[in-house]
This record gives sequence, C-alpha cells and structure tokens, in this order.
Amino acid sequence: MATLSCSLSLTSLNFQHQTTKSLQIQPNLKFLLAKPQSISFRSRRASSAATVASVATADSSAATVRKLYVGNIPRTVTNDELHKIFEEHGNVEKAEVMYDKYKARSRRFGFVTMKTIEDADVAAEKLNGTEVGGRKIVVNITEKPLAISDLSLVQAEESAFVDSPYKVYVGNLSKTVTTEILKKFFSEKGNVLGAKVSRVPGTSKSSGYGFVSFGSEEDVEAAISALNNAVLEGQKIRVNKA
Repeated sequence: MATLSCSLSLTSLNFQHQTTKSLQIQPNLKFLLAKPQSISFRSRRASSAATVASVATADSSAATVRKLYVGNIPRTVTNDELHKIFEEHGNVEKAEVMYDKYKARSRRFGFVTMKTIEDADVAAEKLNGTEVGGRKIVVNITEKPLAISDLSLVQAEESAFVDSPYKVYVGNLSKTVTTEILKKFFSEKGNVLGAKVSRVPGTSKSSGYGFVSFGSEEDVEAAISALNNAVLEGQKIRVNKA
C-alpha cells in the first residue's frame, strides 16, 4: 500500500513538473511568433520614411531649379515690386530682396522662385539684361544642384566668411576669381576680416560679384579709393560700400 502511494506521488509530481515546464515555454513561443510581425512592421515604417525622404529631396531639387538669382537691382526695389516685375513672365511662388543685417538696406540682389521650371526659363530669358530703375539687372537660373561633397565645400567657404558692418561689394568679377584670390587682393589695402565670392545658388559657379569685410571704416574707404576700377584676373572690378 505504501509502495502504491509513493508511486502515485511520484507520478503526480512528474505531471506537475511537465505542466509547469509547458507553461514556461508557451510565452517564449508566443514571443517568437510575434517577433517577425514586429520586424515586418519596423521594416515597412523604415521603407515609408525612406520614401518620404526621397520625395523631400526631389522637391528640394525642383525648387532649386525654379529659383532665380536677380542681381544689380536698385536699392529701392521691394519684395512686392520684385514680385510684380517677374509675374509678367510667369507665375511667381516667392520673391525676396536680400538686406544687409547691419544697415537694414538692400544688398542690390534677391531671389525669385517661379511656380514651374518653364516659368523660370521664360523669366530668365526675358528679363536678363533688362533695365530696372536705370540699372541693367542680371537674372540667372539655378543650375543642376551640386553633389553633396561639392556642396559641403561651398557651404564651408560661406560659413568661414567673417561678416562686419565695414564691408564692400565687389562687382564684375572674373569667373576665375576665387575667395582666396579676392581676399589676397584686398589684403594689400587694409585689414581684411573675410572675403567671399557669391555663387549661383546650389552650384559652384561664380555669380560675378563678392564681398570683403574689414575691421574699420578707414579700411573700407582706402579699399574703394585704391581698388575701384582696378584690374583683377583680366577684368576691371567695381568696388563700393555694401
């Protein structure tokens, strides 16, 4: 009788052990089954994010191609007036005159973004070289965007420029003039803080003008007096206060 009781106890314990082990395994099985679904969801979400990023990049490039640089405009031209000038040749999305952050006056150039690439082409063709307020304006359509590595170099050059309230505008620059050449040329006439050649937006192409900043008003006056109409890289440059 005691042997039978012991046998039953062992059987009962063995059954409880197997049941407990089975219960412990089940959650793990559920987790393994659920894991591929979770990975699949994350994969779809990553794919969706990549698609959004791709679309954003395409939109950015399209905007760059529709953006026009407008140079040599009179200081009196406002955003609204710039908008009206260009809307005669197509649909304008945005028109903006660039202002000096120190003197709160026009820097004599701006940007106009047209609604379509076709509108941008027409506006550039019709308006480049025309007169506005007695000044012959320059209109350049933005070229093919730079590769990321080249764009980084241009951005690094832009960020290295030391701005100041004592600054000159340098026009009619040869396409071969680099920021380094411009800085060296003006350093002979004063304490140059920074120099930069302006680029056609999104490209490494020179816009034909630049800026040089100095440490004092005296240096600005000296540079204008000595270098206005001077020859740099085979072209007579124009130098005046920015």
